[in-house]
Amino acid sequence: MRQRSLIAITAALAAGALTLTACGSRDGGDKNGSGSGSGGTTVTIGVDAPLTGDLSAMGLGIKNSADLAAKNANKKNYVKGVTFKIEALDDQAQPSAGQQNATKLVADKNVLGVVGPLNSSVAESMQKVFDDAKLVEVSPANTGPSLTQGPDWQNKKVRQYKSYFRTATTDAIQGPFAAQYVYNDAKKQKVFVIDDKKTYGAGLAATFTEEFKKLGGKVVGTEHINPDTKDFSAVATKVKKSGADVVYYGGEYPQAGPLSKQIKAAGAKIPLVGGDGINDATYGKLAGPDSTGDLATSVGAPVETLPSAKQFVADYKAAGYKDEYSAYGGYSYDSAWAIIEAVKKVVDDNGGKLPSDARAKVTEAMQNVSFDGVTGKVSFDEYGDATNKQLTVYAVKNGAFTPVKSGTFTG
Repeated sequence: MRQRSLIAITAALAAGALTLTACGSRDGGDKNGSGSGSGGTTVTIGVDAPLTGDLSAMGLGIKNSADLAAKNANKKNYVKGVTFKIEALDDQAQPSAGQQNATKLVADKNVLGVVGPLNSSVAESMQKVFDDAKLVEVSPANTGPSLTQGPDWQNKKVRQYKSYFRTATTDAIQGPFAAQYVYNDAKKQKVFVIDDKKTYGAGLAATFTEEFKKLGGKVVGTEHINPDTKDFSAVATKVKKSGADVVYYGGEYPQAGPLSKQIKAAGAKIPLVGGDGINDATYGKLAGPDSTGDLATSVGAPVETLPSAKQFVADYKAAGYKDEYSAYGGYSYDSAWAIIEAVKKVVDDNGGKLPSDARAKVTEAMQNVSFDGVTGKVSFDEYGDATNKQLTVYAVKNGAFTPVKSGTFTG
């Protein structure tokens, strides 16, 4: 499914030879809380995510985690003399807002990379805007396969935009991984499939359905819901009458929680299963106490269980952010750090300063970025997809999603 930089070229300053480039500006300090800087070239990392609205819990985690990456890079003076700054814009999970934000970020010549968005449908509206400007975009959360591999990805994979990358794995893997768990581990054989008609939800439901049927499972009903409503009583009744022993929902937690609650209230005491879009602490509050046993898959392994994430978790807490890092915090940090690594490569290759075509060079450098990140090894394949294909199944226990199984899709 489903975040800011200052470059102070100290040696050049000492020599009095600092030349301003087309993609950087002199600045006397950091005005946006992303670390300290005492002058030099300002390089901005844009962030696009839903910072208000139903999905803001995930969006704010994305923003804060990217901000933390910028702070840490500045603290370490990771790119010599360079200070990173975050510029976060709210897309409210709306493609039209995302496209406007993309245009705004492109217009700011200090922006050399963008973290986000959360939603695959929003990404679709932004990709061409960024690609035309050769501005690199790294999403921590998009999982729609077509974003990287083209609309006919199941038959012929074709990379769409060379400026688009992601640190999250795709629904081409997530949907089938969920199907294998539901059929083989949870022993469910009759599924009712529901989606919200959006790029992420419909795509995820489709890849789940294909694998579930291949395994021998039966689809006993399908339905599309309007994500703007909260009354799912009609579809809940259909689920009850279908005889399904499990529901698969392609969509996000603001709808999944009430949907699960209403299905149980209709008399179908069966688990609802979804993807990373429902894997948020808010889900249990919306779904109520009967949601125990509901399942969600999510990209990667739980951040709290990874030795590589211990410092991130400690730093995030120490930074005092009032919002949780949520499902994509680790991936957002890694997305921002990938941009920082690409900037470092470009600066190092150009004698310690940014070249005039910095955006194009940073986009080019991103293809070969590779480092040990919060979420494990971070690198990208020929389509711009994450090479890390690990996924985890979570089950609701005491109102919260708890990890039950991690692994990779075998198919």
